[in-house]
Amino acid sequence: MNTSDDILTRSTPRPLAFFDRAMVFVTEVPAAILVVLETVILFAGVVSRYIFDAPLTWTDELASILFLWLAMLGAVIALRRGEHMRLATFLNWMSPARRAWVETLGTCTVVLFVAMLLLPSYDHIVDQWIVTTPALEWHDGARVAAIGVGAVLMLAIALARLLERSSAAEVVSCVVLIAALAGALWFLKPVLMTLGNINLLIFFVGLVGLCVALGVPIAFSFGIATIGYLVLTTTAPLTIVVNRMDEGMSHIILLAVPLFVFLGALIEMTGLARAMVDFLASLLGHVRGGLQYVLLGAMYLVSGISGSKAADMAAIAPALFPEMKRRGAQEGELVALLSASGAMSETIPPSLVLITIGAVTGVSISALFTGGLLPALVGMLALGILIYFQMRHEDMSGVPRATWGQIGKLFLISLPALALPFVIRTVVVEGVATATEVSTVGVVYTLLAGIFIYRQFDWGRLYPILVGTASLSGAILLIIGCATAMAWALTQSGFSRSLVELMTNVPGGKTGFLLISALMFTILGSVLEGIPAIVLFGPLLFPVARAVGVHEVHYAMVAVFAMGLGLFAPPFGVGFYAACAIGKVEPDKAFSRVWPYLGVLFIALLIIVAIPWLSIGFL
Repeated sequence: MNTSDDILTRSTPRPLAFFDRAMVFVTEVPAAILVVLETVILFAGVVSRYIFDAPLTWTDELASILFLWLAMLGAVIALRRGEHMRLATFLNWMSPARRAWVETLGTCTVVLFVAMLLLPSYDHIVDQWIVTTPALEWHDGARVAAIGVGAVLMLAIALARLLERSSAAEVVSCVVLIAALAGALWFLKPVLMTLGNINLLIFFVGLVGLCVALGVPIAFSFGIATIGYLVLTTTAPLTIVVNRMDEGMSHIILLAVPLFVFLGALIEMTGLARAMVDFLASLLGHVRGGLQYVLLGAMYLVSGISGSKAADMAAIAPALFPEMKRRGAQEGELVALLSASGAMSETIPPSLVLITIGAVTGVSISALFTGGLLPALVGMLALGILIYFQMRHEDMSGVPRATWGQIGKLFLISLPALALPFVIRTVVVEGVATATEVSTVGVVYTLLAGIFIYRQFDWGRLYPILVGTASLSGAILLIIGCATAMAWALTQSGFSRSLVELMTNVPGGKTGFLLISALMFTILGSVLEGIPAIVLFGPLLFPVARAVGVHEVHYAMVAVFAMGLGLFAPPFGVGFYAACAIGKVEPDKAFSRVWPYLGVLFIALLIIVAIPWLSIGFL
């Protein structure tokens, strides 16, 4: 997962420093508390139900209420810290002056979107106030007020950023440009309303593509295009946008997103990830390409724990790269392999993309978790074969082989860490906890292991981890909310029926449909990343897959693996740039080296397409 640098890059002047500190107190402290509360509430529900056989009927309800507040506060934090996901490729090619102007234009676009949410958010609160929750009997308006409060705070932050980091001339020129464009479209509204589905190209391809290319965060690009489409081409009220955002961000399954992000940070802090790496290195470190194999194996294991790709790479690379460089590996080659291993491990549970698929398509989360293991193993074997041929002449004369005693000692040390992925999967499969609750079991397990076994728990890092969890989760969940609103607009336009007809008639039957889908999701993964792509197209394409006879879990694995390829494929794949940032390597040093790795993963994708058993054989 890649995040942007700050919305603008100039230093913050003193007059608004107080405002910034106030925003920290208003948003970060409550968000950190909410992450802790969600963990405690859901874990208490598991303990009460499974151990004491006395289910707490209110836990899911309270967790759901707090979840929307956590999501919106996290989105606000991400905006203040510049951590919303966006495509910065084209910005990086611009001169500083032009980039500053484009950044100002992007911030003005954010201001416009959140300002247009204010009145619909208030109307949604009023509509939901008469609804009361069944167990706690709270007004549902108190829950959905999170969207309105979040919109107000984001508006304040975006305006403050304009005052802090943009000149008056930049702001005025951008406002004039946006006003002129909006005025022209409003003047053309009668014409637009006669164009039918051509408007989908104008708003959801043209406007979204323009915003994304200009570095506007993906969530806000989706949001402004959806609002523009509804205002200018339909008579639908804007409350539908807030309503759909509420629906998209309130799935209880998605509560696994912040909790698994939190878990991923904890395994790095508590030393579990390092223990795994040390044990694998003792087994393979003395063979040619051994540390490359260790990186693949460690990514396979850690991906099964954290659910966050950036957290996966950040946990593994610092532990291995120094020794790999000492043995003569080129830093560009290392980042290329790290990128490929990230793409390879996208289907490993509990991947956030798999959780999102379950939330928006209704596919069993347990089945997705089971089906994701073998496709990733195929990708790992493909990369392993490439590494074998690349490293077959590596000089290992100065590398000692670990003794059996050393291996045994490291195995015992790593055993609690190695057990965690199996604990998580067993708890879900055996029905002890749901896919949402299981993350809390992992958090408690990791905390206990870090404090009492590894004795590596830095309490001073806990608060930044909680805030970082809220920020990343808010960025992800706001994308899901805005993408849900955009998907509703696409569905109401009749686009879904047209897409179903088109995809159903693809030449080649099931195989042709899978190949076209793989190509499409590779492109979408490169431009939009996995989660927004799944929210937009999952509900449309999964029914088509079932109609042409493709098992939904097999289709999910093809889609996720393909999106992983796109996510880590330059020049647009943002995962590639995240790997470069983690490895502290300039992208141009890894650009040409990543293609052989992605090439063998493409072959692995074709194998996954051709052999459904790899995805559904153990269901």
